[in-house]
Amino acid sequence: MTAGSLWGSITAAGRPTGRLHGTQAVLDLADLSGASCLGEAIEQLRDRSVVLLCKSQLVAALALLELDGIARRIVLCPPDLSAQHLPGVIAGAAADACVRDAAAPQADILKLATCVTAEPRLRRGAVSRRAERATEWILLTSGTTGAPKLVLHTLASLTSALAGQQRAATENIIWSTFYDIRRYGGLQIFLRAVHLGSLVLSDAAEPVTDFLSRAASAGITHISGTPSHWRGALMSGAAATITPRYVRLSGEIPDQAVLDNLRATYPEATVAHAFASTEAGVAFEVRDGLAGFPATLLGAPGRVELKIEDGTLRIRSPGVALRYLGEGAEPLRGADGFVDTGDRVEERAGRCYFMGRRGGVINVGGLKVHPEEVEAVINAHPWVRMSLVRARRNAITGAVVTAEVVLVEDKGGARPAAEALTRELADCCKRTLAAHKVPAMIRIVPALEVSASGKLVRPSA
Repeated sequence: MTAGSLWGSITAAGRPTGRLHGTQAVLDLADLSGASCLGEAIEQLRDRSVVLLCKSQLVAALALLELDGIARRIVLCPPDLSAQHLPGVIAGAAADACVRDAAAPQADILKLATCVTAEPRLRRGAVSRRAERATEWILLTSGTTGAPKLVLHTLASLTSALAGQQRAATENIIWSTFYDIRRYGGLQIFLRAVHLGSLVLSDAAEPVTDFLSRAASAGITHISGTPSHWRGALMSGAAATITPRYVRLSGEIPDQAVLDNLRATYPEATVAHAFASTEAGVAFEVRDGLAGFPATLLGAPGRVELKIEDGTLRIRSPGVALRYLGEGAEPLRGADGFVDTGDRVEERAGRCYFMGRRGGVINVGGLKVHPEEVEAVINAHPWVRMSLVRARRNAITGAVVTAEVVLVEDKGGARPAAEALTRELADCCKRTLAAHKVPAMIRIVPALEVSASGKLVRPSA
């Protein structure tokens, strides 16, 4: 789908008609043909390895459109990147320049020779969009030591899932996403939106009610987020303010309860869940309303190939990243070209179910418990909005399973007392799960911590 650069790709079929909706401004994509957020400073960034350090998603989006094909590398730093890890990212990417906005770290802190400040507005003037190279896109993902890994993509690998897609002339697609576009899930939505329509950007500091109100005002048709994002939206009561045609979940395992709740909230919409990872790219999308994915996808010929090996899902496709950056970086692909996602999968009755991360297993007396399996049972209860299962030390078995539960808001006074509910939940688990998987303690809590990437914060393995 690419045409030399991101700007060349989205203008290949003519003048773009979409918009970028930020909290600070709403900008027409077409205006970039004769205006810039970087101005003449863009020439200072030509052929450089540029760290993108912007608090504003709108500024980041504009910079991506301008830098691809110009910079040698673009390093996408999410706004919550720890200051202690930033020097390592800069060194690992051999960065020698940055684009920042007014809220980002000052140039003297970064110790970079060139630092350009961009604003969430376009400055009119002659603009050179002369693409001279295939820019490398560097995304960050969590490492086992806490320091992020640097994952090298190209525009071709990032847009491989868009192959063959194009917007009909009469179709008005307006995307939105809870994700930050500096992370893989959000970047995928950004790339879809600028190719096929418009995008309403979220803001980390913006309450979910305000974000969904802006999305509704913009007339969004497509929206994505993690299951935790969606549970938060459903809990807020603001989910009903939007009327999308397409609702997408990714980033975490979607259980049947959250899928059913979204179907009930948006009965006219397509509710889909997708699997993707920063390293392996987009693997598939499921639209049948059921958790898991059809086993027929395993071994099926096509651009994306899937298999289960040693209990984890492996992916080979044009969307796989090229490699990790950095001295001593481990291989990203196996010898056969497949990427091990680290996500455990079980096949049952013709369907494959995600059981959680390989490193997230709880060991109860030598028996394995996948927290997500227990959470799916708890989340199926009509009074439960979300749950988190974790281990607690035990002198006899080494560990036991515990659960923290957030309840659905009780508007009519019909909800059972907390003690009765915890007994009900324990009984549900006993009826469905093996004895060692049943939580030894269930505690009702007002909220659960969700990371900046929209995922439940789980204890380290």
